[in-house]
Amino acid sequence: MTLSAKLPARPAQKSLQHRTISSAVAEDLRRRIVDGEFKAGFQLRQDALAAEFGVSRIPVREALMQLEAEGLVKILPHRGAIVSELSIEEVQELFELRALLEPRLLEASVRHLTVDDYDKLRQILQEYSSELRAKHVRRWGELNTEFHMLLYRHAGQPRALSIVANLLQECDRHTRLQLSLTDGMKRAEDEHAELLRLCAAGEIAAACALLKTHIDDVGRSLRQYLEDHQKPDTGR
Repeated sequence: MTLSAKLPARPAQKSLQHRTISSAVAEDLRRRIVDGEFKAGFQLRQDALAAEFGVSRIPVREALMQLEAEGLVKILPHRGAIVSELSIEEVQELFELRALLEPRLLEASVRHLTVDDYDKLRQILQEYSSELRAKHVRRWGELNTEFHMLLYRHAGQPRALSIVANLLQECDRHTRLQLSLTDGMKRAEDEHAELLRLCAAGEIAAACALLKTHIDDVGRSLRQYLEDHQKPDTGR
């Protein structure tokens, strides 16, 4: 099947309205990579993409450069852009950074969470549970990021918050894979609910400890999965 056959026809002006063309192309490609439609090693040809989006190659090239900066794409000499492999070392680094920064942000933010914040957090978890059960993979990472960022919003540490926002975005594909390919769905649901309960009860130290354990366990689970499935087949 050709790449063009995978893409539904849609008017370029409507789909790109109110956004820059390169950002819109990047968003669409990012979604397909994270959803697994474009597998690791898949070649993203600029000319084919430009034709399908109805745009020139310039915004496509800019979009691919943005995805390269996010770690989703590699641009190689003589091959162009290909979808990145999942790296065990990269997973370890990302989740170690999250485990270092996020409990600190939570500790600084949790005392300032409002009634409206808690209402929104509960709504997110309700939707998260529904999307997990419905297997709507696309929403898992988005809701996970929304939940975590709302918990940290009052930390008063904009630089650390910006770093964590980037880490969560980079972890989006990893989070979806961890939930999809391991037994992490029920555990994630339970731990998010318990984290929210601890925050609302003012049990800040316990909440921060649970958050660190939660992040560590997700990273460890994903690394174990990758190690098991990336081992060379030596059987004969």
